[in-house]
Amino acid sequence: MPKKKSGARKKAEKQRERQKDIRTLGNRDITTRPCNFSMECDKCKRRQKNRAFCYFCDYVQRLPVCAQCGKQKCMQKTGDCVVKHPGQYTTGLAMVGAICDFCEAWVCHGRKCLTTHACACPLIDGTCTECERSVWEHGGRVFKCCFCNNFLCEDDQFEHQAKCQVLDAENYKCLSCNKLGQYSCLRCKCCYCDDHVRRKGFKYDKNQAIPCPKCGFDMQDTKDLSMSTRSYDYGRQAGAPELEYASPWGSVAGEASGGYSGYGNYGSTACNDDDDDEDYNEASDDSEEESDEEEEEENDKK
Repeated sequence: MPKKKSGARKKAEKQRERQKDIRTLGNRDITTRPCNFSMECDKCKRRQKNRAFCYFCDYVQRLPVCAQCGKQKCMQKTGDCVVKHPGQYTTGLAMVGAICDFCEAWVCHGRKCLTTHACACPLIDGTCTECERSVWEHGGRVFKCCFCNNFLCEDDQFEHQAKCQVLDAENYKCLSCNKLGQYSCLRCKCCYCDDHVRRKGFKYDKNQAIPCPKCGFDMQDTKDLSMSTRSYDYGRQAGAPELEYASPWGSVAGEASGGYSGYGNYGSTACNDDDDDEDYNEASDDSEEESDEEEEEENDKK
């Protein structure tokens, strides 16, 4: 029968796991970082990203969370605290020491957090690639696209990832030749063949992804992705049976099969030029007959 763990042993194991997580902080996902935690405002009860002041009502949080270590309560009696508090624990504003300029969250008064967080903040370049808003301009959390690894805000997260695997071309051909692109860059949205994906004079490491010749992002095999090509819903590739669009002279409607290339009924109206010519000839004949009758009447009077 295994020996039962004591309370001190359980506490030591939890502390060991916590220290291990802190040491591997650089490899953690951005959604698990303390500066990107989800918090609820004490006043307006709206959920948002961890920040010093509420994005909606500017209310200061009662129990702030450190953006570097993620603690709410400083329990270090003899630590690296800039503000010493011997014999007592600190919470609230007595625990904080600064506000990060990038993630807009509190940083505790520990010397290590104050000196390392600003340089290693994961939201330094946290501008959304869709709406181009920074952390200070929206209240939601920040995410990264699983395909192109770009920053996304909470509003454009799903919309961007749904259309991220679309090439900026009408086919899967290489960007430099007409061969089939075996490697795709999800950031540049282009394909390269096996000959043009490797640059001359550049040394590549074995068993590692090949960087993109254009942007340096890791490329992936096109066959392993659900890549699609760019398509159009207008012009010559329109498949709708009827076209209706607004013009400066009012709305114009026509059939896609009628006219030239489906643009209204221009071709059908152009085919009716013969009828117009016949009407013009009839009008000219009538005018000539009237002029002849007037000349005959004048001659009879003479």
